[in-house]
Amino acid sequence: MLDFIKKNSMKNYFLVFGLFLIIGCAGDNPTYDNVIKKTTQKQNLNEPKSWTSVKDNGQININWIKSFNDIKLEKLVKESLKNNRQIKSLQAQVESSKALVKQAASGLKPTVGLGGQYSSRNAAGYDEIYGGGLTASWEADIWGRLESSVSSAKQNFNATQSDYEFARQSLVGSVAKAWYMSINSKLQMQFANNIVSLLTKELEIMNAKYKVGIIDKRNVYLAKANLSSAKDAYLKSLTAYENSQRSLEILLGRYPSASIQSINKLVEIEKNIPVGIPSEILNRRPDLIAAQQRVASAFYKKREAELLKLPRFNFSIGANITNLTNAISDLGAGIFAPLYTGGAIESQVENATANQKKAIESYAQKALLAFKDVETALSQENKLIDQEGYLKEVVLDNKKAFELTKATFKVGKIEYLDVVQMRNRYISSEISLLNISSQRIFNRINLHLALGGGFEISE
Repeated sequence: MLDFIKKNSMKNYFLVFGLFLIIGCAGDNPTYDNVIKKTTQKQNLNEPKSWTSVKDNGQININWIKSFNDIKLEKLVKESLKNNRQIKSLQAQVESSKALVKQAASGLKPTVGLGGQYSSRNAAGYDEIYGGGLTASWEADIWGRLESSVSSAKQNFNATQSDYEFARQSLVGSVAKAWYMSINSKLQMQFANNIVSLLTKELEIMNAKYKVGIIDKRNVYLAKANLSSAKDAYLKSLTAYENSQRSLEILLGRYPSASIQSINKLVEIEKNIPVGIPSEILNRRPDLIAAQQRVASAFYKKREAELLKLPRFNFSIGANITNLTNAISDLGAGIFAPLYTGGAIESQVENATANQKKAIESYAQKALLAFKDVETALSQENKLIDQEGYLKEVVLDNKKAFELTKATFKVGKIEYLDVVQMRNRYISSEISLLNISSQRIFNRINLHLALGGGFEISE
């Protein structure tokens, strides 16, 4: 066997030298950065130079969830990231995508196999044939086709990882919204319960006044109807609170038992937002980064399809031992050049080209929608601040008017129906103020999600 290898050593050297010479002459694959740079240059997103101007009020936290100064919320976020079932499922997808990268990369490496055989044609053990062999084969990636396949798989993996990070960010936003929705529902439930207590006492007073002849039976019926309506409103608010608790518990990976307890006050958020640079979100939001990475993946996939037209070079070497006496070694080299494939290669190129165009347009559309999300949230911010200020004045005025109306009724100058109407206006304004305060919080959460993080600005 050694003699055979020595005799063929020069032939082996020439084959290997020629192989590396061809590989060295092959062109380099474009990098991911080059692909994205060319792609983004083609997009005319017409983004503004800066966001809508809003006054800067000072310090901004890098971790946006901490800007709410809510320790309970921070604990819930950590719990959700650890236990949420959907996030765990997406994590498994990331692991699966990573395995596909390894599978694609295996094509660049030699394949080594070990085999053996044994056969006997008589019971005495004569004419036995036995032996084993070691073989290795390798396709030389001269034109970079296999490398393009690996690069495409890597970008798909990166995109899956970015999708996973975006899902995590979205989960944080959903948990924050569910948390503050549960607080809103709890406050409305408590307010409805207070109204029930107030109207219960009022009905007792109306009954007492009716007995002494100060009012007629109509006012008593009206007081009873108001109490029944208040009890109905309380039950509805209780149901809403329990549903909000269950929604939050599902996000946390808990059993939906409606047992999680909310606090009794909505968080106060800062009024002003610093000015940011719109194009920064292209490098911050994981969903946009994932879209960029899919553009790169589609580019490499198209290049892989185009390279199918070029010849393929395969090399193999083997060593076999038969009957433990004869050793055979061989080195082989093959070439395959596609001449006619019935349009199979052309169709692959057309499909890859279409997928590349689709990925580019998808990225451009997502970028435009991202800019829209930010602009909308910024526009809503100032409007909600103004609405909240107006409603605070409305609540204060309605409360004063309600107190005066009750005092006027006590001295007999107005009907009880006037008191009911004024009370309803006061209750309605209180609920509206609570909802607007909650909307401000939800809008701020949406803004952070649209920006892909906090308000920090790169210098």
